[in-house]
Amino acid sequence: MKYIDSLREGMRISEVYLCKSKQIAVTKTGKEYGRLMLQDKTGIVDAKIWNLNSPGVGTFEAMDYVRIDGDVSVFMGANQLNVERIRKADEGEYLPENYLPVSDKNLEEMYKNLRILVSSIKNPYLKRLTESYFVEDPAFIKAFKFHSAAKSVHHGFVGGLLEHTLSVAKMCDYFAAAYPMLNRDLLLTAAVFHDIGKLRELSPFPENDYTDDGQLLGHIIIGTEMIADRICTIPGFPERLAAELKHCILAHHGELEYGSPKKPAILEALALNFADNADAKMETMIEALRGGGNNMGWLGYSRLLETNIRRTTEE
Repeated sequence: MKYIDSLREGMRISEVYLCKSKQIAVTKTGKEYGRLMLQDKTGIVDAKIWNLNSPGVGTFEAMDYVRIDGDVSVFMGANQLNVERIRKADEGEYLPENYLPVSDKNLEEMYKNLRILVSSIKNPYLKRLTESYFVEDPAFIKAFKFHSAAKSVHHGFVGGLLEHTLSVAKMCDYFAAAYPMLNRDLLLTAAVFHDIGKLRELSPFPENDYTDDGQLLGHIIIGTEMIADRICTIPGFPERLAAELKHCILAHHGELEYGSPKKPAILEALALNFADNADAKMETMIEALRGGGNNMGWLGYSRLLETNIRRTTEE
């Protein structure tokens, strides 16, 4: 099988991929074309069907496994498949386990490290809250390990939510040591909880798409509600501490235009925003560089990073 991360410009492809999305778009000249997102366990790739009326274009829908024939080109620094023939794949032509993108890090080892950070929280109310999810809730733990952190922007793979959360928590732990004014317990609790709303914002794999609640509310509001509901089950949980924790979640995107209902108003919320943004931007660039294959030149403009990017020169 030719996995997506092995595709290079000029390759001729005859392969089965999972069709994550299918749309009909229109060119500037008014001609309709098919716009697809194809996936396997190594990543995703854009695909275009320029001639929808071709006899080689069969009937298929999003979330079908499809056999495609086409070639690989590069557009805006990323690989793109130009599809000449496509049809729904037959059973026996593919193994489903080859089509789920998975973190290249060990899931159990990452969760063990996250649990170590959770166990280091000393405040009895925050400790009770974190352990109620990350130690005592098997259904939550199973879903958290398996879920992605995004549909496509960054950490959009099995284990992505866990990998991102651990990275953010580690950075917050560093911030707490470097800046003693920070409340470490509050900051670490906010870090491990900051994206739990994505469990309901995005559907599980292989779909990994926005749910109705995800579209209507978003993970920040959902996550804040999840925390508030659990806090209500902990007798005597201090109201001000609850408000500060919820504020960190509500403000973790930093700016109103980036989806945060509030801007950071306390030091812990600011630190969480920096850690979340740093890990998201680093992973976004890493995934873009991987998508460029062995190309050592400029990969073009990244809309997400708002700059032209290229790989560091290797001496």
